[in-house]
Amino acid sequence: MTLPRPDTPATIFVLEDEPDIARLICASLSDYGFRCEHLSTGRQLLSRARQTTPDLCIIDLGLPDMDGMQVVRELQEGSPCAVLILTGRNDVTDRVLGLELGADDYIVKPFEPRELVARVRSILRRYHRAAAAEPAERTIARFAGWTFDGARHSLTAPDGREIGLSSSEAGLLASLLRRPNKILSREQLLGERDVDPFDRSIDVRISRLRRKLDDDPQNPKLIKTVYGAGYLFSAQVGWE
Repeated sequence: MTLPRPDTPATIFVLEDEPDIARLICASLSDYGFRCEHLSTGRQLLSRARQTTPDLCIIDLGLPDMDGMQVVRELQEGSPCAVLILTGRNDVTDRVLGLELGADDYIVKPFEPRELVARVRSILRRYHRAAAAEPAERTIARFAGWTFDGARHSLTAPDGREIGLSSSEAGLLASLLRRPNKILSREQLLGERDVDPFDRSIDVRISRLRRKLDDDPQNPKLIKTVYGAGYLFSAQVGWE
C-alpha cells in the first residue's frame, strides 16, 4: 500500500449498499478532509481497487452480490490496503474472522460518525508511523532462514515457499522485526496510547502471523508472549 503524503488527502473507498448510510459516511469523512468514493457492490469495489489502490476501504458485510468477508479476502490478495469493517453483524465470530482475513478494525452499526472518523485516523496513523520507521532503502529483512519483503508484503520460507501477507499482517511483522528481542506492548504494536483492555485485535493478528511463520502457538520460538507485558520477536534480524 502506498500511503499519501501527509499534506495529501487520503483516498477512502466506501463499500455500502444502503445509500443513506453511504452518504452519512462520505459526508462525515469529507468534513475532515478525506477523499471518498462510494461503491455499492463488492465486484465494483474489487474492480475499482485494481485500477487505483485506496489508502483505506470501509466495507459493509451485508452486500447484494457477495459476502463482505469474501471482499476483504480478495482485496487483500489482489490490492492490499487498510480495511475497516462496518456492519450490522455483532457476532464475535464475524469480528475475529474479519481480523483473521486482514481487516484492521471493526465497527458495528449503528455507529457514531465521530468514532468512525477517529478509527479511520487511527488506522492511517498506524500505517504512516510504520512507513516512516522503515529503514531508508532497506525493505527486506532476513531472520531464522526467512525473508520478509516489506514492499511486496510477502514472506519466503526457508524451503522457498512464497507466503502472502495482508497489509495489517505485514505492518505488524515489520514492527516486530524493527525491534527484535525487545518486549513490545499491545499499545506499541497498535501504534496508539489508549487501547481498550478487551480489544484482542493484536492477539488475533499475532496468532495469524505465527501460523504463517510455522511458529507453534503452544511453544512459539519466534514470536514469544510475555504475559502481562506484550510480545517479543526472538531472532536476529538483518535488513537490506
